[in-house]
Amino acid sequence: MIENQAQPQELKRELGLLDGTMLVVGSMIGSGIFIVSADITRNVGSAGWLIVVWLITGFMTLTAAVSYGELSAMFPKAGGQYVYLKEAYNKLIAFLYGWSFFAVIQTGTIAAVGVAFSKFAAYIFPQLSEDLVLFSIGSFKISHAQGVSIIVIVLLTFINTRGVKSGKLIQTTFTLTKLLSLFGLIIFGFVALKGDVWHANWSNAWHIHQLNKDGSVMDHTVAAALGAIAASMVGSIFSSDAWNNVTFIAGEMRNPKRNIGLSLFLGTLTVTLIYVLADVVYTGVLPLHEIATAEKDRVAVAASQVIFGSAGTVIIAVMIMISTFGCNNGLIMAGARVYYTMAKDGLFFKRTGTLNKFAVPEFGLWIQCAVASILCLSGRYGDLLDMISFVVVIFYVLTIAGIYILRIKRPDAERPYKAFGYPVLPAIYILMGLAFCTLLIIYKPQFTWPGLIIVLIGIPIYYISKHYIKDEEIINI
Repeated sequence: MIENQAQPQELKRELGLLDGTMLVVGSMIGSGIFIVSADITRNVGSAGWLIVVWLITGFMTLTAAVSYGELSAMFPKAGGQYVYLKEAYNKLIAFLYGWSFFAVIQTGTIAAVGVAFSKFAAYIFPQLSEDLVLFSIGSFKISHAQGVSIIVIVLLTFINTRGVKSGKLIQTTFTLTKLLSLFGLIIFGFVALKGDVWHANWSNAWHIHQLNKDGSVMDHTVAAALGAIAASMVGSIFSSDAWNNVTFIAGEMRNPKRNIGLSLFLGTLTVTLIYVLADVVYTGVLPLHEIATAEKDRVAVAASQVIFGSAGTVIIAVMIMISTFGCNNGLIMAGARVYYTMAKDGLFFKRTGTLNKFAVPEFGLWIQCAVASILCLSGRYGDLLDMISFVVVIFYVLTIAGIYILRIKRPDAERPYKAFGYPVLPAIYILMGLAFCTLLIIYKPQFTWPGLIIVLIGIPIYYISKHYIKDEEIINI
C-alpha cells in the first residue's frame, strides 16, 4: 500500500519549447530522406517532379501542423491526436486510431527505423550485415541486422523508462547532431555540384515518366502520372511523418497551449527545408539514372561518395546511425503516452495507465517495444512503409476535419490559438489527403489494403471489449 501511494499520479511537466521542437525534428528525420528518393525518381523520372513531390508533402505537413496548433491549445494533455479524435467524434474513432497506432503506425515506424539503423551500421561493422543469419528455425531466419534492430529498440525503451529527462537528453543531443550533419552534407553538396550533371537532370525537368532500374523509360498517361505521384508520396509522407509526436507528450510540456503549436510549426518547417535542399543536392551530384538505381536505394551513400570521396560511405553511415537512433528515441518516448491516455479512458490494458517511480508509463513502453520488435523480424523497410502511409493520412484527414466539427460543437470553447488560414488551409489539406488516398486505392491497392484491414480489425475488438467490460471500466490484462 505504501509503495502504491508513493507512485506518481501525474506526468511531470519538464519539457520546454526547444525540447518540443527537437522531438518534432528528431522524430521526423529518420532514414527516409537518405533512401526514398530512389523510389520517387523511378516513379516520376525527372528532377523537377522529384522536388515537387517533396514540396507537396512539405506543404501538406506544414498545413497539418499549423492546423493541429488549434487542437493542441484546446486539449493540452497527454494523448494528442487520440484525444482530438475522441473530442471531435467519439470513443470508437479514437480507439481505432489508438489501435492502429499500437498495431502498425508507431510500432511499424519504430521497427522500420530500427531496421534502417542496423542496415547502415553494417557499412562500418560488416558482421552486422542483413545477409548474415543469427539463427534459423526451419525456413524462418533472423539476421544479424534484425537482432541489432531489436537490441537498439530495447535499449532506448529501457532508457525512457528511467524518466522523461533521460529521453530528453538523448533526443536533444542526437537531433542537434543530425541537424549539423545534414546541413554539412547540404553545404558541401552545393560546393561539389557538377555543372554537367545539373544541366542534364534539369534540362528536361518536367517530363514525368517511369524510369526503370534497367535504364528503360516508359511514358505515363495522365491517369498513370497521377498514380505515380501518389505512389511516390508514400515514401515522402513516411519520411515526413511523426511530426505530431509532440502532441502525445503535451502532459509533460511546460506551457503546452503555446509551446506545442510553436514546436509543430518550427519543427516541420525546418525538416521541410532540409528535405528539399537535400534532394536538390542529389540532383546536382548524381545523374537521375544513378539516383533511381542506387544500390538498395541508398541515394545518400552514392551522393556522399561523390561529395566526400572514398570516406563518403563511412560518413553517411555514421550520419544515418545518429539520425535513426535519435529518431527512434523520440518515437518510443512519445508513443507510450497514447496508450497511457487510452488506458485512462478504459480502452487499453489497465497497467498502461499507471506511472512508475520516474513518472513515465513504463508498461506502455515495454508492450510497444514488444510489438515493434516482432515487426522488426519482417526485416523489410518497404513493406512497413507501405502499410503505414495510407492509414496515417486517413487519420490526419479525420483529425483536421475535427477542427470544423469542434467549431460547431463547442463554439465557446477557449481557443488560445486558432488554425492558421482557417477555413481554407485545413480544407486544402483535407482535399489533398483524400486525393492521395483515393489515388492509392485506385492505382496502388497493395499500399492500402494491409493497413486498412488492420484498422477494421479494431472495430470488433472495440465492441467485444464493450460487451464484456462495464462502461468506463479499464481493461485488466
